[in-house]
Amino acid sequence: MTRARRLTVLGAAAALAGSLVAVPAAAGTAAPARSAADRDGAATTTPEKAPVAVGHGGAVSSVDPDASAAGIEVLRKGGNAVDAAVATAAALGVTEPYSAGIGGGGYFVSYDARTRTVRTLDGRETAPRSAGKDLFLENGKPLPFDDAVTSGLSVGTPGTAATWDTALRKWGSRSLRQVLRPAQRLAADGFTVDETFRQQTADNEARFRDFPATTRLYLPGGKLPVVGSTMKNPDLARTYGELANRGVGALYDGALARDIVRTVRKPPVRAGSSRTVRPGDLTAGDLRAYRVLSQAPTRTGYRGLDVYGMAPSSSGGTGVAEALNILEKSDLARLSEKQFLHRYIEAARIAFADRGRWVGDPAQEDVPTKGLTSQRFADARGCLIHDDKALTSPLAPGDPRRPKPCASAGRAAPTTYEGENTTHLTVADKWGNVVAYTLTIEQTGGSGIVVPHRGFLLNNELTDFSFAPASPSVHDPNLPGPGKRPRSSMSPTIVLRHGRPVVALGSPGGATIITTVLQTLVNHLDRGMPLVEAIAAPRASQRNAARTDLEPGLWNSPVRRQLEALGHAFKENPEIGAATGVQRLPDGRWLAAAEKVRRGGGSARVVHRS
Repeated sequence: MTRARRLTVLGAAAALAGSLVAVPAAAGTAAPARSAADRDGAATTTPEKAPVAVGHGGAVSSVDPDASAAGIEVLRKGGNAVDAAVATAAALGVTEPYSAGIGGGGYFVSYDARTRTVRTLDGRETAPRSAGKDLFLENGKPLPFDDAVTSGLSVGTPGTAATWDTALRKWGSRSLRQVLRPAQRLAADGFTVDETFRQQTADNEARFRDFPATTRLYLPGGKLPVVGSTMKNPDLARTYGELANRGVGALYDGALARDIVRTVRKPPVRAGSSRTVRPGDLTAGDLRAYRVLSQAPTRTGYRGLDVYGMAPSSSGGTGVAEALNILEKSDLARLSEKQFLHRYIEAARIAFADRGRWVGDPAQEDVPTKGLTSQRFADARGCLIHDDKALTSPLAPGDPRRPKPCASAGRAAPTTYEGENTTHLTVADKWGNVVAYTLTIEQTGGSGIVVPHRGFLLNNELTDFSFAPASPSVHDPNLPGPGKRPRSSMSPTIVLRHGRPVVALGSPGGATIITTVLQTLVNHLDRGMPLVEAIAAPRASQRNAARTDLEPGLWNSPVRRQLEALGHAFKENPEIGAATGVQRLPDGRWLAAAEKVRRGGGSARVVHRS
């Protein structure tokens, strides 16, 4: 969630004196604040917060100005896109702790300019090896969702730190110690609280108060943080220091690993709390066994371009590819807004029907990735779309293994719920390398459980599993299992033309991530919108549901009534996603783009403006 922040320059020694500290701004003080990058020789100005920037030397786009500044610092010092992506992500763990951090996981998509290839890392969290299909069942019935979220049951083995380490070792040019420095300083020196951070804390206040470690960290002095005060996280600064000195193995085997396991297995609930917080079954062996997966990306051709995304366990790559393949048969540039939105909505509806039936963790499920991303399958499914009438949901899936025109392969099942709080960053460097990286701890505030004295929240990622089959008669590939990775919708995407980057992007938003990335791509590639305008345009999100989500810009427009006349049904959603992206311009410059308004606006930066 983007926040306009300024770093307050305070001594690291004072910062490390306690837990997270709220320091009220001194009355009458007008001295400018400086960022971590500033203290290392960059201009002594507040990290900028703008939705678009153009220039040379590389680019960073994220939801937070301090995080984008951390990535730019690394690029300025000669680091590559992978180095800068890790630095940006680590800073987001400080300033966006309710969205991301080392207690979570994510997906890393990287383009190498030298070999003109796209590589990916699956850093998704995993269930304990003891987990079965009944993980979230009690007395044969699914737990209430909120009860499952705020529990040890929801915590998967974190993958973020291992993702950073793997990416740096494979493709980086700097050490973990070097790229963690900006975030370490940011955690020690603090950032300025704004309305968004305070509101997110207030939204979680009741459950945060049930965990003493979380209260100390995010409710300093037992109160909500004050807008304008400085928030420091010395515990996280020390934890980052431990990872820098000992490597990320410290999180998977050692004192830090033991602290994580202890917290999950015996959640530290305050005395007198009436909340039932169920323990999890994560073990030291689960942490030691965790591995980041290097795997091939999904790929589909689209109007002479190559679109690369994240393969399962994410459904992002297959979902975006299938919908694009369906839409490629339409001349989207020439359609009216009504016709364009109708076909876009229907393509998304079909893609979600198919992902619900077929996509899960490929280590434990037979996922027909090649079929789902094939033009043959898209053509067989696209014939369901009619210009004069909307489809109805839930729509039955097709069979990508044996495609038949307009045929279904089983009974329809509704799309299960997926939490919407995540963050995305996009980075490019002067050599032409690009990274699209989406990371998360799932709900706003994750499980709500801070690891005592470690400064970070644990994820609730296992609630991305289906608690029970959406329909008893339909196979659900996303039920829990031992060591299984829950299905995700994260969709970090890189588009190439003749092996060279055109655009890269991604978004938070749970299942709406797929539709956000899809709509932004067709806005830009087909409808001719500049990238920043393609990101800013009002969104619609259809996920094989009875009603399509519409942002106010579409809800309040005449096109809604035109679509309703075709049989579409809608519900208003105040905000869908929060995309960031980078674009390679024909003259070799980079354009970084972020949200203009959503979640407070994003932060797009380049090394040298021009």
